Amino acid sequence: MSTFKPGDVLLIGEACSVQFAGDRALRLRLVSVDSYPTYDGWVWLAGYVLNDKDLATDKREVFVQRSGVRVLHAAPAPGRPIRPAAAPSVRHVRRPAGGPVTPQRRATSGRRTTDHG
Repeated sequence: MSTFKPGDVLLIGEACSVQFAGDRALRLRLVSVDSYPTYDGWVWLAGYVLNDKDLATDKREVFVQRSGVRVLHAAPAPGRPIRPAAAPSVRHVRRPAGGPVTPQRRATSGRRTTDHG
């Protein structure tokens, strides 16, 4: 008895149930396996039906014989979590006290001027 996990791509064909015989077979990217008890050897699977380009075309829940399900591609092994890129460092500018910085104050801020009085 194989264990299915989310992300597996499964072939659901005639061996799973007669309703999937011939051109009614489908490839399913597994989302979940229902843990609700059913008939011995049968299981409810939920997932996305894939087309020939591996794009999801429909969401389905299927009731199949576990022994008939073939795993075409196993889900990728979990890797290191992807960390977002570090935010750019922000340069803190010390602003002079006494209101907003205007272009005139910016030009003179930090410089000592002589008193013309």
